[in-house]
Amino acid sequence: MHTHTTDAPVVLDRREGPYGEVVLRRHGELLQIIANGCFLMDTSDGRSERLLVDAARDALDDRPAPALLIGGLGVGFSLAHAAADPRWGRITVVEREAAIIDWHRAGPLAELSAAALTDPRTQILHTDLVTYMNGTRDARPSTPETDDQTYDALCLDIDNGPDWTVTEGNNSLYSPAGLAACKARLTPGGVLAVWSAKPSPAFDDALRNAGFQRVRTEEIPVARGVPDVVHLGVRAA
Repeated sequence: MHTHTTDAPVVLDRREGPYGEVVLRRHGELLQIIANGCFLMDTSDGRSERLLVDAARDALDDRPAPALLIGGLGVGFSLAHAAADPRWGRITVVEREAAIIDWHRAGPLAELSAAALTDPRTQILHTDLVTYMNGTRDARPSTPETDDQTYDALCLDIDNGPDWTVTEGNNSLYSPAGLAACKARLTPGGVLAVWSAKPSPAFDDALRNAGFQRVRTEEIPVARGVPDVVHLGVRAA
């Protein structure tokens, strides 16, 4: 349920990072993340972030303790939901903004993610997702198992969708080379799930062209406008 308030948003923290400005605001009961003046997300709902994780899990076979990569920490809905599910094994979150990690570890967003961050399955990597997918070894903490790790599910939520990226460099993630890098990070039969603020038939085609199977979308109805969607594809077993 969305909480409506007439109060002006209050800026809690503002940081200049390598990708520009990131801001954490409180607007009534909601916490909001703004990047370079573009609204990214808030704590009003979380249904679509939870569906992102559940849809990936449900598309998997019955393998035990599947390893999950979440691309983008955001306000923490996806991580908290994954950590609340005993089915998942290792849960790795890749987040490029140090500020967002700080807001979860020792800031206002800890109320959403504190339990998940203390879960022994959880690891946060401070690095750019596109860089990480391409296998470069700058992820911190740098440990041998994180460098070339594969996953049973990739849940990516770093943009408003394949057709609406937050920064220009993210476009490459949805290109044939980017999708090939995603596929290389997946185990056989593994699932790629990509969140989008609107359906993208062109991205479904791109998934099929990249060799993903069982390509489909799941919609999350919204009060007004086009639905949020999760794009799904499975790597061949």
